[in-house]
Amino acid sequence: MDVINHQQIERDAQQMQANREELVERIARAIPEDGVIEPLQGVHLARVCTALEKVHSVMEPSLCVIAQGSKVVFVGNTHYQYDPFNYLLSTIEIPRASQVLEASSERPYLSFRLVLDPNLVGSVLVEAGQVIAARADVSAIDVSPLDAKLLDAVVRLIRLLDSPPEASIMLPLITREIIYRLLMGDQGNRLRHLVISGGYTPYIARAVERLRQDFDQPLRIEQIASELGMSVSSFHHHFKAVTAMSPLQFQKQLRLQEARRLMLGEDLDAASAAFRVGYQDASHFNREYKSVFGIPPMRDVQRLREAAGAFPG
Repeated sequence: MDVINHQQIERDAQQMQANREELVERIARAIPEDGVIEPLQGVHLARVCTALEKVHSVMEPSLCVIAQGSKVVFVGNTHYQYDPFNYLLSTIEIPRASQVLEASSERPYLSFRLVLDPNLVGSVLVEAGQVIAARADVSAIDVSPLDAKLLDAVVRLIRLLDSPPEASIMLPLITREIIYRLLMGDQGNRLRHLVISGGYTPYIARAVERLRQDFDQPLRIEQIASELGMSVSSFHHHFKAVTAMSPLQFQKQLRLQEARRLMLGEDLDAASAAFRVGYQDASHFNREYKSVFGIPPMRDVQRLREAAGAFPG
């Protein structure tokens, strides 16, 4: 019996390695130059040939799998590092900074990201008979080992790139399978908390959506807490447990990222961008911007433009 088990373990390990190699080959073929593409709805592939500085963005609920290289994601004061042996799951739209750690021309960073529709997650949850009331807060993001069944489903989804006629039929089915694998895996609770009534995480998700919509307005903690039926102290506690940030830190990240986009994309000066995102004091904006991005606003925008100019096309 031990011999049989050992042989099965070896076969499983060989299959996982074959799947990892296939994932690298298929993503590299699909995106031959640095950048990000969405070849199928909700499926994003990325390629990077050099390790990068931190990139700030707001990530929607997603499954993230690295085929080659490694990356670290910063949320508040917490960081999450992952590689081809681990996946990252994010279940709330949350401001984060990310940094590719390993990448080269010979071995570029290659990744797969699948956007997770909460309604679809809820549908799979019900079909799987997993409607269980949750009691505790669950953070919105974490890293777990990538198991064989989940990796196999990701590889089968990527194969659809070579067969567009099949993709329209198979993409929804394989996406549901991936969600099922996640629900049955280490991070099942992270998905369940967004679609079931128990626990505080669904309330925090509503607060996050409110902050994202009104990020340029004064933060009224008491009003939001009251609308959620929570005390101010309870709201602070549960918000930080889920997002790794206080509501004020969360709003600041959203404001500064939007200000950066306005200066870079719409050619606004720092004072105008600051006012547009809700800052009344330009010097306060400059200090907070530098604390997040490392240098003052206009110097940062100039640096980004010069970097973009160095890579035409």
